[in-house]
Amino acid sequence: MKLEQTILKNLVYNEDYLRKVLPFVKTEYFQDRVEKVIFDAIHDFTITYNNPPTIEAIGLAVREAKNLTDDEVTKCESTLQEFVQAKDTPSEIQWLIDKTEGFCQERAIYNAVLESISILDGKDKNHDKGAIPQLLSEALAVTFDSSVGHDYLDDAQSRFEFYHLEERHIPFDLEYFNKITKGGFKPKTLNIAMAGTGVGKSLFMCHVAAACMVQNYKVLYITMEMAQEEIAMRIDANLLNVPLDDLLDLPKDLYDKKVARVREKTTGKLIIKEYPTATASTIHMRTLLNELNLKRNFIPDIIFVDYLNICCSARIKPGTNINSYTYVKAIAEELRGLAVERNVPIVSATQTTRSGFSSSDPGLEDTSESFGLPATADLMFALIVTDELEELGQMMVKQLKNRYADPTHHKRFVVGVDRAKMKLYDIEQSGQTGLTDAGSEPKPRTVMGPPGNRRDFSDLKVV
Repeated sequence: MKLEQTILKNLVYNEDYLRKVLPFVKTEYFQDRVEKVIFDAIHDFTITYNNPPTIEAIGLAVREAKNLTDDEVTKCESTLQEFVQAKDTPSEIQWLIDKTEGFCQERAIYNAVLESISILDGKDKNHDKGAIPQLLSEALAVTFDSSVGHDYLDDAQSRFEFYHLEERHIPFDLEYFNKITKGGFKPKTLNIAMAGTGVGKSLFMCHVAAACMVQNYKVLYITMEMAQEEIAMRIDANLLNVPLDDLLDLPKDLYDKKVARVREKTTGKLIIKEYPTATASTIHMRTLLNELNLKRNFIPDIIFVDYLNICCSARIKPGTNINSYTYVKAIAEELRGLAVERNVPIVSATQTTRSGFSSSDPGLEDTSESFGLPATADLMFALIVTDELEELGQMMVKQLKNRYADPTHHKRFVVGVDRAKMKLYDIEQSGQTGLTDAGSEPKPRTVMGPPGNRRDFSDLKVV
């Protein structure tokens, strides 16, 4: 009996096996039309009645099917009869599950290759060549994941271990940003800097990208606002410690020496990729990530997108009659999905509204175009510059949303700015004085339930 038939037979006669593998097996994994029909009948019956079907129920479904020839019905009945004759021949369940997983993986890859060829030949009008890496990566990722959720009581031990897990943070080189994030960027997060035009969104992102590379991380910087050479020039000013205006006059031998000095100090890497404004979506970014992995063996630890509002959505076509709230929210969700998929933090930026630009105390309501963006982001903060701060060479940071920690802790703080060299730096603690909530520690809070439902847990003792 073929593996496909062994799988179908056990789906009928082995309920434990059925419930473990049915969510992962697909009709398109079977090549023979008879096997497809039998699998569909098993699947539909199980989904409808939450029980494995009998041979009689499958036979009736086959005979009632309107898209089968008489010969195909006869073949189905003959195959079902073989199942009946072999029903007393048990298969070791774990061996069968492993074999079924391998079968699904092989068929998924085979189908993805066929679909890729169809795209290359121009027969598939719904996808372009950029979809091929995603098709193959999804096929390679096929696996039987038996996890269906976290059991609060039974999984208490694993939860305790999670609380004490040393997470892989990517730290800032700025003290207060490390404080508000408890050590730096976390994987699978979307982090947003909000500021008005010319305040310093790109300056912030270039500085942090340069700092990550110096700390030996692999950094991908995607720009849709400025040319990649302009971004590289700003990072040059930051890392080479040369004012932006003086870079053009720097002799080549001195420039080479400074770059060599940076190379000696880090094993990190920084790649800058430019896309035209409003043309790149997460589809293009996934393709870029796959190409970087294949061609340069480069898998980024952190991704910068400059900036979110001028990306395009992978799900909503540009020019469709859609409001900005929905469109920008879709982009934010797609970027955060990419962060989760690739297990990296993504850092981006957004504009303030006109009223937010002139405000010295912007809030989430001042987010340009879509309030759906702060609803999706894990960390969001405003960069604020006033005439007074400009004279002092400083920039204020105000937390707007924070899933890392309590956003009322260090809600506002200031950092130093050297715009000539595209740098941010810590200032002395005395510079934080006078700011509302700056440097404040969280106040102890008493947790109380609704009146009449309060519970005192002080009687719980470790025995």
